[in-house]
Amino acid sequence: MQIGLSGVKSQPMKFMRLAFALGLAACGYATDSHASSSDWVMMQGGRVRLVTAGEPDGSGTLRGVLHIELAPGWKTYWRDPGDAGVPPSVDLSASRNISLAGLDFPPPERHRDGEFAWAGYDRPVALPITFHVKDPGRPVTISAAIFLGICESICVPVHAELKVDPASDPHNPDDTSLVNAALSALPEPATDEFGLKTVEASEDHLLVEAVLPQGATDADVFIASDDGYAFREPKKVNREGDLLFRIPVIKPAQRPSGAGLHYTLVTDAGAVSGTIPYF
Repeated sequence: MQIGLSGVKSQPMKFMRLAFALGLAACGYATDSHASSSDWVMMQGGRVRLVTAGEPDGSGTLRGVLHIELAPGWKTYWRDPGDAGVPPSVDLSASRNISLAGLDFPPPERHRDGEFAWAGYDRPVALPITFHVKDPGRPVTISAAIFLGICESICVPVHAELKVDPASDPHNPDDTSLVNAALSALPEPATDEFGLKTVEASEDHLLVEAVLPQGATDADVFIASDDGYAFREPKKVNREGDLLFRIPVIKPAQRPSGAGLHYTLVTDAGAVSGTIPYF
């Protein structure tokens, strides 16, 4: 599984062309660390590294994080950045005896830069990564090609190649603490008592109801533009005491098969993630 550039729209490409025009071409770095965490890769606006912790469990699952530290005023993006930005991707094709099982995201925040709205983070962030070890009896080497956007007034696309030997120091307390904290910061799974419900789905918009927990007074909705769907910024609609969100959408020509569209519902009483059915 690779989390790639499916959510990138025309505006991010404009930002990338501008970055190249100003001489801020994509930065390529490689590290040769043999520890359970890679060396930091320095880049304009911050630094990034890959960290693993623990040993693979009985099913071959190994936990880690993509650790991104940002300089003040810089930002990076959620799985769907919105009107502008570059979502992160991880390619493990050069790794030995390991594959990517998933890249997760803590609750994003909605920000605005002039006329553009974007979903992401303007603070240091650790994105949990789940690896799958194909054969637990054989050595593992992680060679991760990372691509992400680090942005201030313009977006600088960054490429980093990070190498890790997970078995070299699997119980490092600092690495374990970082990975556990990142996992704890993820949204909880959505439930009938806290999540989204589809109210209306048409050719050009989606209307969803936000079911909030007791004590929550404010909320925002983030739906990832995947599988041919493209969503714009949701607008709140208050109807008979219910909190609804109307979201403009461009639909694919055919309805995909699968679990549905990923969403994160963020409130002042916590956050949850789930899926809504394709429509």
